[in-house]
Amino acid sequence: MAPKAGSPTVTAFLAKLPADRRREVERVRDVIRRNLPDGYEEVISGNKLVYQVPLKRYPDTYNGQPLWYAALASQKTGLSLHLMPVYGDRALAGRLKDAFGTAGKKLDMGKACIRFKTADDLALDAIGEIVRSLPVDRWVAIAQAARRR
Repeated sequence: MAPKAGSPTVTAFLAKLPADRRREVERVRDVIRRNLPDGYEEVISGNKLVYQVPLKRYPDTYNGQPLWYAALASQKTGLSLHLMPVYGDRALAGRLKDAFGTAGKKLDMGKACIRFKTADDLALDAIGEIVRSLPVDRWVAIAQAARRR
């Protein structure tokens, strides 16, 4: 899907980041992109690098916006990685927590948002596994089932 006219590009988004932040975002982005199943698209939404299901694939979202799968943001106080599949999936959240513990990393997480300063703060192998775990069709089916509840 082509970006809308006037939409920021990923290259422009990354270029605006301070060099130290850009380096960390690019490391996590690389893990996401290497593990992202086919069918998701990478776009800029607000101040986030977003991996989403295009509206062409799933137009019936609750808010009329593409269905997010993951997002990466540079915020005032640090970086954040949003892994939407972890929200509401206790087993997946448990696997993530266990992987951080096994790797000797401290997990600073809300419902789906992992806060971090550098990519070294993350259990990158576990992040890759979670990103790889849900093909687009399965993620859409989960979203549809959640809407029916």
